[in-house]
Amino acid sequence: MAQEVLVYILLGIFGGMLSLFLCVYAILKIKYAPGGKYYILATFMSAIFTFAYALELTSTSIEEIKFWLRMEYIGLPFIPVFILFMCMEYVGFKQPRWLPYVMYTIPIITITMHFTNEFHHLYYKSMMLRSDTPFPIILLEGGPFFYIHSIYLYICIILSILILLIQLRKLTLRFRLQILMMVAGLIIPIVGSVFYLTGLSPYGVDLGPVSMSISFLFHGAALISFQMFNVAPIARDKVFESLKEGVVVLNQSNIIVDYNQAILQVTPFLNAKAIGKSIIEVLHHDQKLKDLILSEEEVDFTSSKDDKVTYYHISFSPVLSKTNEQIGQIITFVDVTARVQMQEQLQKLASIDGLTQVYNRTFFVKEVEQTVADYQKVGGNVSFIMFDIDHFKSINDTYGHEAGDIVITYVAQIAKECLRETDIIGRYGGEEFIICLPNTHLPHSNQIAEAIRMKIENSYIVINKKEIHVTSSFGVTSKIVEWNGDVHLISELMRQADEALYEAKKNGRNCVECFSSRAAM
Repeated sequence: MAQEVLVYILLGIFGGMLSLFLCVYAILKIKYAPGGKYYILATFMSAIFTFAYALELTSTSIEEIKFWLRMEYIGLPFIPVFILFMCMEYVGFKQPRWLPYVMYTIPIITITMHFTNEFHHLYYKSMMLRSDTPFPIILLEGGPFFYIHSIYLYICIILSILILLIQLRKLTLRFRLQILMMVAGLIIPIVGSVFYLTGLSPYGVDLGPVSMSISFLFHGAALISFQMFNVAPIARDKVFESLKEGVVVLNQSNIIVDYNQAILQVTPFLNAKAIGKSIIEVLHHDQKLKDLILSEEEVDFTSSKDDKVTYYHISFSPVLSKTNEQIGQIITFVDVTARVQMQEQLQKLASIDGLTQVYNRTFFVKEVEQTVADYQKVGGNVSFIMFDIDHFKSINDTYGHEAGDIVITYVAQIAKECLRETDIIGRYGGEEFIICLPNTHLPHSNQIAEAIRMKIENSYIVINKKEIHVTSSFGVTSKIVEWNGDVHLISELMRQADEALYEAKKNGRNCVECFSSRAAM
């Protein structure tokens, strides 16, 4: 074998092996990605074409060369079509169903014409060995269909390149590098074949299949380094950037495929460098958000930025292949701040007594239940104060119900001013109020009740230019909350406070009575 041809054979074998490697890699990694199946077919056909041409270069007779030439044409006619379909699907172009049937027609005819050329010579007018080369090289004179096939091939490749280049102006830098790598991989074999067709290639060697070894280096770089297909644009300019909701797209391995600008309001950790990385790696600074995403449960998420609290609802939508296999998921962050604020407002309206602006009885019990439940885990002391306005009926009878409402509101406001932030006050009913004092012992509870009583006694309210003085009676109780203690503790404390209040009224009103001291008598 002549030394001059060895380098071309080795390049052909290298290109075929690289094509085969990328084909297997694509089957394992990206077969369901947009354009993935056509990439697999293109690399497989390229492997057949390149290996066959390498074996053609090892041939010593024209019959051997003709045999391997036929093998080359099993793959060659379909490569440009698969590449075109790959690029169309890659950028999100939805091809009509009839298009493949039309596009495959010329490749099928090409293969038929090539295999039957000896009967009609419409593909090659003549086939003979060159006499001016140190190794056997076939000299081919193209017939009419050879040029039809060549023009068709170039049209498919040029359209593929144009489809990719059109996307450049719409994409970020990372996508542009990805597209340019793919375009470079498409251009190199064309340059090689042009050299061959114009007679400029050394020894008449067809540089098209040989140059595929270089071409697939670019494809390999785009596929592995730039995560080609895993980071496909998928018409992102039409979908992502028009959405007000924040969107992140992950593949089946939780690798970030894409995101839109709205998601940056949720987390600033996303940027162009995050594409192709695991969502776990990117969100390692935000453990809460990372855990929510990995749980894949639709939940509400609170984000604080610049002292502004925003509420989001996280939802997950699977990305399915044509065979209904999940190949990824879309995570959407919908701003529900207005909804949450409305719910909080409605909850407040449902929990607050409209007249006094303290908790109503139902919500008071609910809040106290939560407080007591917390204390039952660690232990603590809880006190209750129940009080009402003395001789309230006479106020209504003397000054009217409107004045009575003003007095109730006035007394509630005085009580609130004497309480801590952790204390809970509610309107028990009518002119009667109840207070829960967490982590408070009986002596301190008694002092608070006495402070409220004295402030009410020593103040007055003017209604219709008349001073109205009122007093209140108080019942106080307290109990240590034990771990996993009595489930009826709240109702017991409320009953004890009510009994102590009854005792205060019995003892002349405008006083404070403690349940424990009364019970000891």
